[in-house]
Amino acid sequence: MAPRGRVQLRRFQDRLSRQVRFFKRRTGLFKKAFELSLLCDAEVVLLVFSPAGKLYEYSSSASIEHTYDGYQQFARARRNVNEASQNRNNVKSQYGFSNP
Repeated sequence: MAPRGRVQLRRFQDRLSRQVRFFKRRTGLFKKAFELSLLCDAEVVLLVFSPAGKLYEYSSSASIEHTYDGYQQFARARRNVNEASQNRNNVKSQYGFSNP
């Protein structure tokens, strides 16, 4: 069996063809999100807006809000660490210490 060639990525000009491909690819993407959550015990949230603006969502947990709350806590903690690191570097440079 010969290897498949690379698929050229470009926007489909025909609206109907683009819509059909969107739905097929969306289905495949949701299947992969499910597999990732199942096989790797990962918490996965996937939000997809169609070209028409319709929202499609997948969540491996009980609710998207639960995962989003966890994301917000993580982002807040990371932001605090980054701010503390920046403050430490500012103090070091203010007093002439070099960064390791």
